[in-house]
Amino acid sequence: MKLTILGATGSIGVSTLDVVARHPDRFEVVALSGHRQVELLAEQCRQVRPVYAVVGSAADAQRLALLLRDAGLRTEVLHGADALVQVAALPEVDAVMAAIVGAAGLPPTLAAARAGKRVLLANKEALVMAGAVFMAEARRAGATLLPIDSEHNAIFQSMPYDYAGDMARGGVRRILLTASGGPFRTTPLDVLTTVTPEQAVAHPNWVMGRKISVDSATMMNKGLEVIEAHWLFNAPADRIEVVIHPQSVIHSLVDYEDGSVLAQLGNPDMRTPIAHALAWPERIDSGVAPLDLFAVGQLNFERPDLARFPCLDLAYRALRAEGNAAAVLNAANEVAVEAFLDRRLPFLGIAELIAATLDVVPQAAVPDLDAVLEADRQARAAALKILARQAAKRA
Repeated sequence: MKLTILGATGSIGVSTLDVVARHPDRFEVVALSGHRQVELLAEQCRQVRPVYAVVGSAADAQRLALLLRDAGLRTEVLHGADALVQVAALPEVDAVMAAIVGAAGLPPTLAAARAGKRVLLANKEALVMAGAVFMAEARRAGATLLPIDSEHNAIFQSMPYDYAGDMARGGVRRILLTASGGPFRTTPLDVLTTVTPEQAVAHPNWVMGRKISVDSATMMNKGLEVIEAHWLFNAPADRIEVVIHPQSVIHSLVDYEDGSVLAQLGNPDMRTPIAHALAWPERIDSGVAPLDLFAVGQLNFERPDLARFPCLDLAYRALRAEGNAAAVLNAANEVAVEAFLDRRLPFLGIAELIAATLDVVPQAAVPDLDAVLEADRQARAAALKILARQAAKRA
């Protein structure tokens, strides 16, 4: 199988290359992208010798080209958004790992779907922002969508083989998305006013990038996953429930009409869903240690506290509103998280900024990619305007 790995220098990309390295006779990497992490991308290129490597800017492309030339590689170095779309749709590529975080990952992920690829979907924003457009294009082109988020991959593994996107046909009553609760699950609410970026990115169970770690701390990550699950499994909002499960051993569950509940369990390591999607419908070694239930000891479950996690409530609100609301939610969240990580917004201000942006951006339909990108643009502009106004008041 020939692969393009979008976001190779992020945590998902690094884990993907780890799984690929365990099966050199099975996988060939044709293209890698890495945006700004030039040295790490150069090292990855030395390991897998891709035909193409993509970075964000012309300056970084020049740096990478020099590093690869010194290493004796003939990898062609490209840069920019158009280059990402190009390597996502290469005719010789069979599968695309879509692991670019945020809205920037939407165009190349959509390009892979339009090209009829096996799309290993780690970029949840593609479905959050443009679910209807994305799913229609994937169906038209005959693309295969395999979820990489541990929760959605667990649901996929727990669904009946003849599911075909019809919950009634599959006898499915509910989808249960598990969440760790992040680093602030038991933190007193008054302490959240002083949370620092360093505390927010210190996830208790998973190793993730900074943006996703903050999303986990606010549970916006779970809210985005609710929207993603809606599109992946054709599930109404009221049949998707979130369950806090601090051990992160059960990755999600499917509740059936006959009273059966099927769950997928495993150690919290993203190489498991990556290996599952790479080899599907077969199973291959992922490098993940077997689950020791005796060491786990017990499994706990809690209902999410929406006073503690208002971002989760905002995500359900956006899903039910339809139209551009989810794209607005996602864009406002990206602005808010960036501001928090830059210490320009307090932790509790993340949800407040998102809510204010949802209130001011007019509701509209999003029939195509241009409309989705316009909703994203409007939301970012509105969120930045609100952020500047709040900063002026604090000054």
